[in-house]
This record gives sequence, C-alpha cells and structure tokens, in this order.
Amino acid sequence: MTETETIAYDVVVLGAGPVGENVADRTRAAGLSTAIVESELVGGECSYWACMPSKALLRPVIARADARRLPGLSQAVRGPLDATAVLARRDVYTSHWHDDGQVRWLDSIGADLHRGHGRLAGPRTVTVDGPDGTRRTLTARHAVAVCTGTRARLPELPGLDAVKPWTSREATSSEQVPERLIIVGGGVVATEMATVYQALGAQVTVLVRGKGLLPRMEPFAGELVADALTEAGADIRTGTAVESVARENGTVVAVTGNGDRVEADEILFATGRAPRTADVGLETVGMEPGSWLPVDDSLRVLGSTWLYACGDVNHRALLTHQGKYQARIAGDTIGARAAGVPLLETDPWGAHAATADHHAVPQVVFTDPEAAAVGLSLAEAEQAGHRVRAVDVDLSSVAGAGLYGDGYRGRARMVVDLDAEILRGVTFVGPGVGELLHSASVAVAGQVPISRLWHAVPSYPTISEVWLRLLEAYRG
Repeated sequence: MTETETIAYDVVVLGAGPVGENVADRTRAAGLSTAIVESELVGGECSYWACMPSKALLRPVIARADARRLPGLSQAVRGPLDATAVLARRDVYTSHWHDDGQVRWLDSIGADLHRGHGRLAGPRTVTVDGPDGTRRTLTARHAVAVCTGTRARLPELPGLDAVKPWTSREATSSEQVPERLIIVGGGVVATEMATVYQALGAQVTVLVRGKGLLPRMEPFAGELVADALTEAGADIRTGTAVESVARENGTVVAVTGNGDRVEADEILFATGRAPRTADVGLETVGMEPGSWLPVDDSLRVLGSTWLYACGDVNHRALLTHQGKYQARIAGDTIGARAAGVPLLETDPWGAHAATADHHAVPQVVFTDPEAAAVGLSLAEAEQAGHRVRAVDVDLSSVAGAGLYGDGYRGRARMVVDLDAEILRGVTFVGPGVGELLHSASVAVAGQVPISRLWHAVPSYPTISEVWLRLLEAYRG
C-alpha cells in the first residue's frame, strides 16, 4: 500500500449511503469542510439493493392487484406480469448500478468523495485504502460520523456456504425469476420478496420460525398479509425452523426441524441484519469490532466527544428514512458544537435530539395489503407502563375503501394513552394505506390531543375517513 498525503477536514463521514449523504449535507450547510468515504456505490444499500429496487419491483405487483379489484378493469389484467419488463424497470431505478448521479449531487454540495475502504486509525483520524493501491489519511477537526449501515445476517447452518443462498441483495438484483423460491424469515424483506416473486410467477414457500409474519407489528398485520399471500398461491409455514440446507443436482433442499424436505431453485435468507463495523477500525478507539454503536440522542457515540454513528449501525431504528432523520439531527448538532453554541437543544423533541427514534418511528411494508405503523404497538405501550386502550376499526366500513376496490379488506388501530389523551401508536393494514401513515406520524410525534384530532376533518370519500371512525369508536 502506497502512502499519500494527509488531508484535514472539519468532518469525515464513513459511508455514502442516504444516511452519510445527509450528514454531509447538513455539515456542509453549516459551513464545515466535509469528506465522505465510500467503498462501493455512492447512494448505498437503499439505492441499489434495498428500498429503491424492492419498491420498483413491488409497484407493478400492487398496481395489478388494485386493478383486479375494479369491475371494468379486472378482466384486462388477468394475464401474468411481464417479468422481463418489471426487472428492466427495476434496473432503471437503480441507475443500472452506476452512481454518477449521486456523485454529481455530492459535488453540488461541496463534499469531497474519497473512494476506498475507510477505517478509523485513532481519534479523529481515518485512513482510506483506495482502489488504486494508495492509502490516504483524513483527519477531522470536529467529528467523524460512522454511517456504514448493516449487512444481511446469515445463520450458521450445515451446508449453507455450498448452497450460495440469496440475501436481500440477490433478491432485489436478480436478473431472472426462479421457478421455485424458498424464503426463510417472516419480516419485512421476507414478506415483500414473497409478494414480488409469487406475483412474477415463482412458487414461493415461506418458512417462519416464529408464530407469524411481521412480528414487530400488531398481530393482525401479519395475519392479513399471510392470508393474502396464501390466497396468491404462496405456501406459508409458521413454527418451522430450517435445520440444514444442501444443493443436490442444482436443486436447493432445505430440511426443517420436523424432517420435511422443501425443494426449490433458490433460497433467500431474510433472517436479520448485522452492523458493518467489523473492519472500520473500532479497535483503534477502544471499541469492539463488529459491534453496534450505542449513541445518545444527539447521535454521538457513548463515551466519545467526537465520534458519531447514524442509521442502522447504531441499532436504534433500522429504516432508511429514520437513519436520514438521525443524520439531519447529527449534522446540525456537529455544526452547532463546531460553532461553539453554548446550549444545545437536547431536550425531547429539540433540534439536537432524535426523539422520534423512541416514540414515533414510521414504517410501511409494501405488500398486498400494505401494512403501515408508527409509534408503539398495544403490547409495546403496555410494556412501557402506559395506561392505554386499543381502538380498532374495520377499514372496509369506510366509503373510500369500498371505492378503492371491491372486496377491500383491512383494519386500523390506534393506541390511546388514557392519561395523556394522546396517541401512542397507529397501525393501518389494507390496500393503499401507506399514504395514510404520515397523518398518523404527525399525530403521534406532535402528541396531538384526541380533543383536537376531533376537529381534523377528513375529506369524503377517502380512506382517510377511517380517522373519524376511529375517533367515533373511542368517544362512543
């Protein structure tokens, strides 16, 4: 490795995904010189192997499902999806795995991009091993932000390496649709990819160790999604653990705990995430390589005065939009501290506190039906010690839902804090409900009193009228 120059910056960011980009954007807005280091593609996991390709794959699936609910249109969309066209559109939304556009954006904000593998080399110091064999040292006057995200976590199973299993990366970037696909897991990646590949013509078998799908959401969310996947032809097996896997004459064979053999052309493991911190030099600053990075609400790593961690890597909320929110908080905090602001706004909901991580995390699962939630589930609210009441409404009772499509099935729940008379959480499940979620996020994050929500009049006839039905059910 050839040593080159040492360059000083105010801020150095490890990882140029959406989270790192947002840290850089806010520190540049504060007038701080900023370097950003990336070993793969600028734009990160979300742009090329997660959010964007998965939603590009899902959109035709959902559009067809919606069309099939409408007389006068349903007969026109009875045929199969054009898988080649769906995959080609996905390629457009990943920019064919080229990052030129994202690089131009970094240039436009004045951040310096350093390509290569970045590692901490002591306090406020990062070395970058470039693809050309050179090593460059970057020093930070004020802060280093670790925004390296996560990778797929694979279980330790006999035969796994030889099988060459899919992870979320292979599932979202595959150039073909396998005839048979096993999906191991029951979370967001598992359910979304089951929705995609079943609709594109694969025979999908989902093996879930737990009791049901989407275990982090209200139980009815996973139940409704499982029902829809089963009706679409997928085989959902809960309480099923995979004990071993093998590839026999090109066919994947998964053996379950009860001895069943499940065969497929490919197998996708959607069994969780692990932090990308094994080789970023944590040992040089007294931390354990491969560990999550715990932070305070200003996103500063506990015990440090200069090291920040934003996004999945801090394990607070493994969602792109939440990581970007953290990045905005961190960038503004770094800027304020660099400017010597004597008193930061670190109280809950202050400008320098990522309070939403605790109370108002939103998420949409883009299955059919969609599942959307923000804040605490009923079980989580009770575990947190709140005196709460769950209020449920059948979404099909709302006029806008019936107009959206015949046979509409869905459910809504709000979790009401009976002492504070505010919402602790809201969940919607049904076609098209993802676009309802931000109204719930505003209500939960804003701690809007129930009495004031009564005056937020929903337009008729929209699915949003479910808010009125929920409030009526609560008030009696």
